[in-house]
Amino acid sequence: MISKRPFIATLLLAACTLSGPSYGAAPVQQIQAALAKPAVMCGRFDQTKQLSGIKKPLQSHGRFCVLKDRGILWQTLQPFPNTLRITRESIVQMQDGRVAMKLDAQQEPVVKMINSVLFSLLAGDLSQLDSLFELDGTLRDGHWQVALKARQPALAKAIGDISLEGSAYVEKVLMKEAGGDRTEISFSAIKTGDAAITAQEGAMFD
Repeated sequence: MISKRPFIATLLLAACTLSGPSYGAAPVQQIQAALAKPAVMCGRFDQTKQLSGIKKPLQSHGRFCVLKDRGILWQTLQPFPNTLRITRESIVQMQDGRVAMKLDAQQEPVVKMINSVLFSLLAGDLSQLDSLFELDGTLRDGHWQVALKARQPALAKAIGDISLEGSAYVEKVLMKEAGGDRTEISFSAIKTGDAAITAQEGAMFD
């Protein structure tokens, strides 16, 4: 079965297109107008997961790519290679270049819900986000923080509470689950444009 944590983390990658609006003060229309919308964006992620009752955190890192019209790649490089490909229709786990598992958005209600939020972000349409999350944020000296709390129990169960922070792009994501687990993801080395993605990565969508 596909692990929920890296899968859910890809939902947040779309937020890397945000351009530092003040969520708490601005209506959705103003936030939407402030969104940056690169057609291609890639970078590095570092993830630390602290499981309740376990002292040593689980750490991983890898690379992500967001293709506005095609989907997202979330490639874990360490400690174990693993790739997730997300499109509007499905979430696919790939290992050694082969499909290991596939979740169909039409058959999985939570997958459909999260994919809908993901692609709303990619399209710069925050109406879906505003309807599913309570947003509370601040903006100071070009740096912003925002907390997202799911309105629907099914989505809250799937992702818990989320907080984001950054400036031109999202720099850090913190997810807190009801059971006490915490996941922190930081993004760096972000590049945009066609040169940001490799030919091999692009071929994963063919």
